[in-house]
Amino acid sequence: MAQQNLTQFSSLDQSTLDYQAMKVLADKGCGYCHTPSSEMLFYSEIPVAKQIMEADLKVAIRHFDMTNLLDDVKQNDPVSEVALARLEKVLYDDSMPPAIYLTMHWSASMSKDEKHTLLKWIREKRAERHAQSPVSEERKTKVLQPIYTTFETEADKAELGRVLYHDTRLSGDNTVSCASCHSLDTGGVDRLVTSVGIHGQVGGINAPTVFNAVYNKLQFWDGRAADLQDQAGGPPFNPIEMGSMDWDEIVDKLSQDPDMVAMFQKVYSGEINGNNITDAIAEFEKTLTTPNSRFDQYMMGDTKALDSHEKYGLMLFKKYDCQTCHAGEAMGGETFETMGMKAGYFADRGTDMTDADLGRYNFTGNKEDKHKFKVPTLRNIELTAPYFHDGHADTLEKAIYDMGKYQVGVEMSDEEVDAIKAFLKTLTGDYEGRPLS
Repeated sequence: MAQQNLTQFSSLDQSTLDYQAMKVLADKGCGYCHTPSSEMLFYSEIPVAKQIMEADLKVAIRHFDMTNLLDDVKQNDPVSEVALARLEKVLYDDSMPPAIYLTMHWSASMSKDEKHTLLKWIREKRAERHAQSPVSEERKTKVLQPIYTTFETEADKAELGRVLYHDTRLSGDNTVSCASCHSLDTGGVDRLVTSVGIHGQVGGINAPTVFNAVYNKLQFWDGRAADLQDQAGGPPFNPIEMGSMDWDEIVDKLSQDPDMVAMFQKVYSGEINGNNITDAIAEFEKTLTTPNSRFDQYMMGDTKALDSHEKYGLMLFKKYDCQTCHAGEAMGGETFETMGMKAGYFADRGTDMTDADLGRYNFTGNKEDKHKFKVPTLRNIELTAPYFHDGHADTLEKAIYDMGKYQVGVEMSDEEVDAIKAFLKTLTGDYEGRPLS
């Protein structure tokens, strides 16, 4: 099994840490449970064993699918922050492999040297990824990072994008702009349970913040848009949101505005079309990052940037493994997770299921993606209530409590919730040199 798994890494130099780490994962059979394409073990044909194994495999994949990690290594791409965080967690707490698995596969137990190899590899991957981070060399190897990445933009194109972002002519009745649901004055959201579109129509899902959206691996709660430009082309033609018929309708309106024509002439040699409109909006959205939060200052060495209560909240945040989903600079946006991992969120919610509740399944059609949603950024979270895809958590306290219950499987005390809330409020950053409010 180990050699079979390692054939996919045949191009790697066997002296590298990449190869050595992959060899440990292969030798220990991690792929048996954590890759959906792996063959089931020989005793899976026994009727009772097969049922138990299928259930266990479903849980294992839901918690950690290693496929992306393996693909990243093969392609020499940056390894997912979330994958590294989850692997690191189980190495430290010895929760993998499960005891019941070891009774049948005693050789799957990791030695101290094998754990050391994997932990060293994790630190190396992070140090490579965060080589430009303004933190100490030691902190570059940690799962949480300050916002430091900047994205090159063309000033004139970004300015055109800013104008278009606020232009209601992108909607069918000239009343709704991108900013209507993602206002820069209210944390990049509209602070409604679900957004209101043209003709007062109420949408079916909570508007995520536009701030730091550039860090998202995919866009929308269900990940149906590949990037910011792809995302910008969706709402104008959603009949509930902006309700335009087609790009010709929008282009016709914009073409009657001499100032708009002049801006497109400067940036795109005059061509007003859907591709250029969404390209400009995406360029503007690349500028919507919010660095310099108090947490960022703390990470960069200012130990007084957080008080003792906030530091306690950070400790609890790590204790309850929040960083195994909310990782990276944006502290979110990398993966899609099942809502209700540890308890029945939708059953407890007390409202009827909606199409939006199906999450990523609506895009992929994969039954394993039902109720999976993009992990949202925690940056500026104190400003973006209500929370979750359905806006069901109206306060930050409720969101923290519910995450503990439904995603982690813990009942947090009021004191713990308050401390984590205090920490999360330190994640509010600056936009255009001023604290976001």
